[in-house]
Amino acid sequence: MNFKFLNMKIFIGSDHGGFELKEILREYLASQNHEVSDEGCFSTDSVDYPDIAKKVSKKVLENKNSKGILMCGTGIGISISANKIKGIRAALCGNEYMAKMAREHNDANILCLGGRVIGSELGKSIIDTFLKNKFNDEERHKRRVEKMEEK
Repeated sequence: MNFKFLNMKIFIGSDHGGFELKEILREYLASQNHEVSDEGCFSTDSVDYPDIAKKVSKKVLENKNSKGILMCGTGIGISISANKIKGIRAALCGNEYMAKMAREHNDANILCLGGRVIGSELGKSIIDTFLKNKFNDEERHKRRVEKMEEK
């Protein structure tokens, strides 16, 4: 798929378990004419995924209409970490349908992937789906997202 018309600002990050997939997906996103900011990590040396999740989440919150993509080995730890930050709705997606629903029903602003779980081609397809879909702002979806944002 080619989504060059989107020109989206995307903050991407991973721990060491998601590093290899992040590198492939970062290049892919850049080839699709997105503005990609790599927030780390920058090697397979061990790092703590909560630090990367926090960094990307803050960037997404500071940059209206941007999206984030986070990866760790399974995607679980980094998604839990990102969701601790108010205003972040991080969705761990293992297929295109999950990515579509994360955007349309949950207004997810960060996509999480498992670097040791999915391959690069599936990762590209999930990203394309996540980025091309928009929030369905029907009343029921808006109400549910508002409830997620409550303390």
